[in-house]
Amino acid sequence: MAALVLVFSPLPRLRGLLQRCWRRLEGGLLPGFCGGRSLPWGPTLAVQAPACLPQPGHDTSEGNEAQSLLDSILWMAAPKKRRTIEVNRCRRRNPNKLIKVKTNIDICPECGNLKQKHILCGYCYAKVKAETQLIRKEMFKQEGGPFNAPTVETVVLYDGEKPTEKDAGKRIIERARKRPSWFAQN
Repeated sequence: MAALVLVFSPLPRLRGLLQRCWRRLEGGLLPGFCGGRSLPWGPTLAVQAPACLPQPGHDTSEGNEAQSLLDSILWMAAPKKRRTIEVNRCRRRNPNKLIKVKTNIDICPECGNLKQKHILCGYCYAKVKAETQLIRKEMFKQEGGPFNAPTVETVVLYDGEKPTEKDAGKRIIERARKRPSWFAQN
């Protein structure tokens, strides 16, 4: 049985073209295809199935049982009863899953916003990121390229700071500004 899908276009010219093609198909091809009479067109059903159906095996140890189409289907477990709304809500709103109240809140000494203790303030992070980028640019100028980095430790010195005896043999980056309070001494 043949099936044809008709598409109705909102555009009149395209609709007219589709109607003319359909009339030609009915008048020219279909009578020769169906033996002189036109078949009534109706809805069809499409089923997704394996490309080739399983054939009965020639294994004699299993007996005379033939494989069926249901043997090739992957069966999955399903719950036997529906969970009630109360059970779902109790499971979802369990006190162990709720967000814990934070008691380690402090005020940032730099900007005055609230932050967690021992964690960098989110508002001050942009300043730290900008300072780090400037230090990286100074390091790149000294190295002369991305693959010329020395294998020694780097020390950053600001205005008014002198290298100590611990800094001997290390790479020194000098910044021409006062050390920020959030940038710890090496």
